[in-house]
This record gives sequence, structure tokens and C-alpha cells, in this order.
Amino acid sequence: MYTLVRPRREPLAAPVLDPFQRAVVDHPGGPLLVLAGPGTGKTTTLVESVVDRIANRGMTPDRVLVLTFSRKAAADLRTRIAARQGRTVVTPMVLTFHAFCYALVRRFSDTGVWSENGGTDPGPGADPLAHPLRLLTAPEQEFRIRETLAGTRETRRVAWPDSLDRAFGTRAFASEVRSVVAKARQLGMDPEDVVDAGAAADRVEWIAVGEFFEEYLDVLDAEQVIDYAELVHRSRILLSDPEVAAKLRSEIDEVFVDEFQDTDPAQVRLLQVIAGDGRNLVVAGDPDQSVYAFRGAQSRGITEFPHRFRTKEGAPAPVLALGETRRFGPALLAASRGVADRLALPGALPADLRKSFRSPRSATGLPYGRVEAYTYDSPGAEADQIAELLRAAHLREGVPWESMAVLVRAGRAMIPGLSRALTAAGVPVEVAGDEIPLAIDPAVSPLLLALKIAANGRQIDPDEGQLLLTTPLGGLDAMAVRRLGRALRQAERSELAGSALPRPSNQLIAAALQEPELIADLRAEGADRPELRGAAALAELLQRCERCITAGGTAEEALWVLWTGTRWPDRLREQASLGGESGRRANRDLDSICALFDIAHRSEEVAGLRGVTGFLAEVEGQQIPADTLREADLRGGAVRLLTAHRAKGLEWDLVVIAGVQEGSWPDIRRRGSLLEPDRLSPHGLDEIEPTASRIAEERRLFYVAATRARRRLIVTAVAGTEGEGDQPSRFLAELGVRVESVHGRPRRPLTLAALVAELRRTCADPESPPALREEAAARLARVADVVDERGRQLVPAADPVRWWGMRELSDLATLEPVTAPDAPIALSGSQLAGLLGCPRQWFLSRKGQADPARNTAATFGSVIHVLADHGARADVPSSELVGHLEQVWDQLSFDAKWLSTVERAEAEAALDRFVSWQSARPQLTLLGTEVRFRVLIDLGSDQVLLTGSADRVERDSDGRIRIVDFKTSRSAPQAADVAVQDQMGIYQLAVAAGAFDDLAGPGARPGGAELVYLRLGDSGGLPRSFHQAALDDVGWPTERPDDGPDPGDLPAGIDQQPTWVHRRLAVAAHLVRQERFVARVGPGCRWCSFAASCPAVPTGRQVVS
Repeated sequence: MYTLVRPRREPLAAPVLDPFQRAVVDHPGGPLLVLAGPGTGKTTTLVESVVDRIANRGMTPDRVLVLTFSRKAAADLRTRIAARQGRTVVTPMVLTFHAFCYALVRRFSDTGVWSENGGTDPGPGADPLAHPLRLLTAPEQEFRIRETLAGTRETRRVAWPDSLDRAFGTRAFASEVRSVVAKARQLGMDPEDVVDAGAAADRVEWIAVGEFFEEYLDVLDAEQVIDYAELVHRSRILLSDPEVAAKLRSEIDEVFVDEFQDTDPAQVRLLQVIAGDGRNLVVAGDPDQSVYAFRGAQSRGITEFPHRFRTKEGAPAPVLALGETRRFGPALLAASRGVADRLALPGALPADLRKSFRSPRSATGLPYGRVEAYTYDSPGAEADQIAELLRAAHLREGVPWESMAVLVRAGRAMIPGLSRALTAAGVPVEVAGDEIPLAIDPAVSPLLLALKIAANGRQIDPDEGQLLLTTPLGGLDAMAVRRLGRALRQAERSELAGSALPRPSNQLIAAALQEPELIADLRAEGADRPELRGAAALAELLQRCERCITAGGTAEEALWVLWTGTRWPDRLREQASLGGESGRRANRDLDSICALFDIAHRSEEVAGLRGVTGFLAEVEGQQIPADTLREADLRGGAVRLLTAHRAKGLEWDLVVIAGVQEGSWPDIRRRGSLLEPDRLSPHGLDEIEPTASRIAEERRLFYVAATRARRRLIVTAVAGTEGEGDQPSRFLAELGVRVESVHGRPRRPLTLAALVAELRRTCADPESPPALREEAAARLARVADVVDERGRQLVPAADPVRWWGMRELSDLATLEPVTAPDAPIALSGSQLAGLLGCPRQWFLSRKGQADPARNTAATFGSVIHVLADHGARADVPSSELVGHLEQVWDQLSFDAKWLSTVERAEAEAALDRFVSWQSARPQLTLLGTEVRFRVLIDLGSDQVLLTGSADRVERDSDGRIRIVDFKTSRSAPQAADVAVQDQMGIYQLAVAAGAFDDLAGPGARPGGAELVYLRLGDSGGLPRSFHQAALDDVGWPTERPDDGPDPGDLPAGIDQQPTWVHRRLAVAAHLVRQERFVARVGPGCRWCSFAASCPAVPTGRQVVS
């Protein structure tokens, strides 16, 4: 048998208290208010007061109650009290207000308070643990509100006025209703009180909210859940029972309350029931730090304490103030006073108390401190400069990462962008998971998207399909997704054989994820590329998840199928074990995913499709950050990034307050302008809160942020140029320091990558002195030699072996050739000009398949070609073609609506021109449209396989074959260029080689070619046309076309080719065989997608030669 024995601990030595703290500890008894500014040792004073009561006044720990406002603060207080006691004893009850109320309701649940609004009464003597009461998180409460709102609208159980119709389904309206419900309970009001307030003010919407309130309480009772405000309210009702109140008071000798300024009216009334009879009660707080008005806290509550909590003799409770700050020195103290002195103190204070509270002194021995304020040109520059300040403090001044923090006013607006910028600059960042709603967490959103698709029967929105493929569930990058789209489009194009346009890539990808057979067919044809395997795996995963749901699986089970269906969990575990920034990100992702599974586990009451749909609606409906699920222990070693509200009670050596802009801080917009929940009072609807009150609330929040720093405070903002909206907040001027304008971004960031870049630049600079270049090279070598415990380079970029341009060019003999030596070279008519114009562009586009997605102009041309084909086959009027155009036009994507309107008009005009042009050609016989061809051309020294599709094949009166190619470009060619236009020449050569003999009969000869520009009209309403003479008539034109870049040694006899087209093909074949894909400047550079890396233009030249 083993016995666990708690190790004996020696008590921590008592801290040295200043006279102000000692006066609080020595308080003889009864109620006491302690005014305590930032850093004045409030928590230490409370801890010492509790220890004093136990050690010196004979109180037993279990008869002392300590209340505070966050779980972390409660845990910290509990630990510090236990450490000061040292010996193994019962610790005092240290709880948050809500934890205390929860314990109260659970303990006395057999009194019937749970069934106050019609819920199930467990009955006397029932086991309170049999049906445990569950406390809703704030996001869960908002979801219940939205769900109940929708139910009351459908059942018409609440008479919502028509004026709310447009707002009813919005999240903003649900948020306002939630605020009304919470405030009503904080004020001790029942649903009928809200109805009465609405009737008195002649506000039908308030009457409806009161009726909804009743319905909402019924929902809570039915589900046996409760929200925070309702928990406090029902606790107070519970204590209205004299027997319960007397029993509780008999068990408590002394009550301590921390952060009293954050209490709402309901919590104050609850405290009055517990300790409002003049007994021992010590509350501490700071009216200047009252920043939770949106949760019902009232800044005047703390100054009203002396009159609401009187002594046993009926006198107002005494007030003491802590007058010495131990957090920061004179510089920071002066800056904080500049802000606080502009705050009005609600209620009167004696002059000596006001001075001690508002003008504390700095403790001796503290550093003087620094306060700095900067403005920047843009939010991006601000983020980069903040990263530079943090890195400089860490590297030059030795400030640990965990001793620094960046605070912002609005988490959702600023935290994601700042986090990305700081991380990119090499600053380790720690963001609490509950700073942002779970549904938009980057680690959670792929799972939610996949679950939604599976629950919808794998009906996939085209954009969602592409997005899901690029998540960890799909495992593809953007280039792989583009290659997948190309492969699917090519497969559908072949299947349609010119009868219609293939669907856009995003639609085909969505279809492939719904029907994995499409991918299986491609893989069976030998195209088993990585992007196809990845898409097939994702499609199979979605199928398995869908089967799980249809089989009655819960949301948690369906999520588990998705989560375990890839190597994503293994990769996260591996990254988490490595530490560093990637490990920190992996741990954050795992925390968020665990929180998601936590919600799914609690949603198991309903299984199958209905349960999964409800779970998705609950998570996606949570538009406010969670307040319990993801408050994981911080892992340290990183800069904290958090909101000013979350920073309350915390401190760091260096604090940056970012984004202090006029309009956002102070944010003086009214919250809840539709229902105006801020106007609710116990007496009805009050007057609108004045703007000055909202500014004071924002100033108090800024004061809280500014007093988190121990040694250095930096405040930043963006200052737009004259006429721009971004302007620094008025609060910057209140700090009493000069605001410095900083332009641009850091010249050389304090990162290893920037250091390596500067050293390399110095080494390569011929203008630098030789000694300096040698020293830069030596330092690069030292940096490159630094390795970790596993022998891996810590700065691989410093090693010349890894530099671009330092390795030898690849040996062509060791690489697989672009075209097999024994295979003909495949070219189309449109490719020949591109290959000879710029071999590099042709290679990257055709062989590398690195072209970007098709633009609107290309899609426009495809639509016109398909409709022209249809018009030629059926000889239909333009009105019918325009009707077909209308059916497909909405599928085209345009950057702006006006552009769609303009292009639509041009498309209709092009179709009118086409119909007129076609009817004006009686002398020509139409043989076919969109005719695909494939023919081998023997060039003597090589063979070329010509492939393509002719828009229109006609026979002239002489029996010769004429090829027509439609263009939708806005610019017309020169006549000299048409004479040697490669695509037309290829078409004619294909005719001569028998490519169209199936249509025209054997021995057909080319009779010329025609370019028809449908966007360009002539004076007769016809499209502009350009003719190329028959190849038999002009084998070698007077003006020879340019051969392109120097092809090197051309094969013998190349100038003896039969026609100029043969010669062009021979030169192109030679380039491909020699693999001389050099860059060439020409007209195509203007639209080239690869100019950024092109060595023929200044922006793309090699930096190392």
C-alpha cells in the first residue's frame, strides 16, 4: 500500500510592505475600500491581509472567501496565499464571482431555483450531480440567442415588429438582443420588467425583446444550461431565501474582493447579501481601470461602495489608498498621470486620499524608464517597425522575448495581421487561442469546411473546392491546383471535341471532388501526377466522412474521420516537438483543434446529419472569442500579442501599444444603435449615453494599456498624408512626450537573413575596400559554420553552396530531353510564333505549364468562338446567338460590373458582324468548323507533328481550300505581318500535307488563309478581314520573317526548304532539339507572365554571374 504525502514547504518570507499597504493589512474589521492604482501592490496587499487573518487573528482558512474576476487571477491568488502559509493546511476559498455562484446553485439546487422559469425541478434531496448544470460560454450563448430568435420568428410566439425585418437575421441584431438580456439580469430585471419598460417608452421592439427574453429562459431551462448573467441572477434569488443566506453567512468570517471596479450591479447586490451587514469585507479596485462597461460594469460602483456597505454602526465604510507604485519609475509614472488626470473621479474623495491615489510615488530603486511615441506611413510600415523595435530590444538590450508584449484595441482587426508580420520578421509571437473566434482560426477552418461539404452531400462550391485542396487536408500548393485544373480542362476539351467550351477549372475541380471517377479516369490514362493523387485522396476522404454522417455518426466522429485521414496530425506533432516558432504555431493549432473537438463532444446529443448541421451552425455562429475553451497555459519564450482588455492585471518590461488611431481608439461609435441596450435601467429607458462617457471609457482602456510596462513604453500609430483618413489618436498627446515621425520601413532589419544579405552585398561590391570585403567574407564563413546540437546549419543562407547562381549550370546530357530523340516535335500553329519570338517564354508556358490563369479576354474569345461555330453549323440569326450568349454570360468573371456591361455589348456586336460576314460569302463553300487536325511534316533533318484546330474550312470556286481564323483582339495587324503570319502559314501547310483530305478529298491544295477580327468593324458593318496569299503562289515572300534569336549552327540545307513555313519549322525544331531556350526582347514582353525572372530585361537579370 502506498501513501501519497504532500512535500513540506517552508513559507515564503513576508514581503516588505509600505505604510499604505500596512494600513490595509492592519484594518481592524468591518467594510473597507482600498483604492489601488497600477503597480501599487494591490494583490500583494490582499494576500498579506488574508495571511494576517489566518496567522494572527485565529481565522480558519475555510472561513475566508476571496473573489476575483478571472480564473488565472484566482489561481495566482490561491498559489500565493498557499506559498505564504507554507504548511499543509486548508486554503481559503479563492474563486471568481461566477465560480462562486456556480458552486452556490449546485449546492442548493434542491430549493427549486433551477425551475424558476418552468424548468425541471430536481426535487428535495435530489442528487445535484445527477443532472449537472452546464455554464454556457459567451459564443455558445450568442448561438442560443440566434437559434431562439429564428424559432420565435417561425412560430410567431413573439410579436416582432415589421421595422426589424431587415435586421432580424443578422448577427449584429442577435448581439444586441444578447446585450439587452444580459443587462436586464445585471440590473435584476425580469422579462415582464423589460416589457413594461418598452410599453412606457412606446417602443414595440422592446416589448418584443421582453417577450423573447421569456422564451429564451425557457430554452435554457429545457437544456439545463445557463449563461453568466443568469447564473448571478439566480444565485441572488437563491440567497433571498433567509435560511440559505443565514447558512452561507454563518460559514464565512471575512470576504476579500479584487478588481471591485469590474463588478456589475447584480454582483454588487449579491455581495450585499453575503457581507452587506457591516461584517469584515475588504474590496480593492481602481476606478480609472474600469473598462468593462460592455459587460455591465459601472465605474461609479467603486466610489459608491462606502455608502452601500456601511459599518455596523451605520457609518460609511472607510477608504484607504495605496500611494506607492512598484511597477515603473518616474518617466512611465508621469506619462500615465498625463492620461489619468483627464479622467473624472466619480464621487467625492477627501483631498489626502485623492492625492495618494492619483499622485503615487515611485518606489526607490526603480529604473527611470522610457516612454516613446512614433507615427508611420502605413499599417505595413508600422508592423515592420514594431518588429524591428522588438528585435533590437532583444538582441541589443537583452530583453527576453517573454518580457515584451504588443497590445491592440481590437483583436480581430489587428491581431492576425500583426502576428503574421512579426512572425515573418523572426519575432516569436504568442497569441491566446481565445483572442479570435474559433470558426476563423486557420487550423480549424479546413476541418469545418470539409465537414460542411460532407454534410451537404459533397455539393461543393467551386471556390471552396480549390481552397480545400490547398489546406493541410488537401496538401497541394497553388501551382499544383492550377496543374490539376489544366488537366481536367484538357480532358473535358477532348471529350467535347469542339462542340462546347470546357467548364472553368474551379468548376471542374469541384466536380472531380464530388465524382472521384473523373480523377481515376485520368490516372488510368497514365497521367498519375502528384496533384491527381492528392485530389483523389481528398475526394475519398470526403466520401468517408459523408458515409460516417449518413450512417448516424456524431459531429465528433465525422471530425475524427477527417482529422485522422491525412498525415496532418503527424506533421503537427513533429513540428510541436521541434520547438521554435514552427513548434509554437503547431501547438497553437493543436490547441484550437482540441477546442473544436471539445465543442463537438458536447454536441453529441443529436447524431447524424441533423447533429452535424447543428454543430456547424453553432461553431460558425460564434462570432465572439471564446472565454473558456482555449485559455491554454502560455508556453513562454515569445512576445505576447493581445488586446488591451486581456492585458489587464499583467505586466512586462517592454510594452508596445499599436494602432492608436483616431476613430478606432477612442472608438466612440454607439454600440447597439437599433435596440440601444445601454439605455436600459431599473426605471425604464434612460437618456442616450453622452459621447464624453464613451471617450472616458476608451481613455481608461488606454490608461490600462499604458500602465502595463515596467521599463519601456512605446506607442505607435499611422499618420496619413494631408487629406488621408489615418490620423494618430488624441491619446498620444496626453502622454506628454514628443511624437516622432518615422518614414519608410527598416533599412536593414535585425534578422539573420538581413545580416547575410548585407554581408553578401559587401562581398560583391567592387566599390568596397578590399579589407572590408575580406572581413565580410570572414563573418559570413563564421555564421555559416554555426550548427545546432544535431549538426544542422542554423543559418544555411550564409553558405555559398546554397546561393543562387553559384552552382554550375545543369549538364544537358544528364537531363531528360524536352522531346525524345526518336519522336517528332509537336507544335501547333499558335506555338510557332511564340517559340521563335522568345524560346524562354515558350518553354515556361508550354513545357513548364507555368502560365497564370486565363484572363477575361481569353474567356471572351472562347465564348465567341463557340457561338460562331454554332452559328456556322446551324446558320442561325444573330438574335438566337445573342440568346445563347445571355445563357452563359453570367458564368464569366469580371473585375467590375461596368466591365461586364461593356464586354457584353462588344460580344453582341461581334456576333452581329459574324452573321453579316457569313451571309456575304456565297462564292465559298463551308466544309467544316472547329476542325481538328494532326499531320506529320518531314523537314529532311527532322520531323514536326503539326496539331491544331481550324475555326473554319472553306472551298473556293477554284476548288482550293481556304482556312479562316477568327480573332477577338482589339488591335489589327499590319498587312506585311499577315503575309508571313505563322499560324496561317501552318494551316496552309497542313492543307498541303493532307490534314483536311477527309473533308476536301485527296490532293487538296491551299488557297490562302483569312484572319477575321470580329471586334473590329468596317464601314459596311462587316468585321475587318486580312488575307494571306496561297502558299503555292508565294513560297518565299519578299520580306522574310525573322528567325528569332540566334539558333546557333543551323542544319545544312535549311535554306533549301520548299517554303518559308518549312524553314520556320526547321529553325523551331532545331531550337527544341538543341534546347536553346534563351530570352528575347520583343512585342510579347508587354504581356509576358515571366518578365520578373527574365534575364533579357533589367528587372529579371541574374544578380550573380
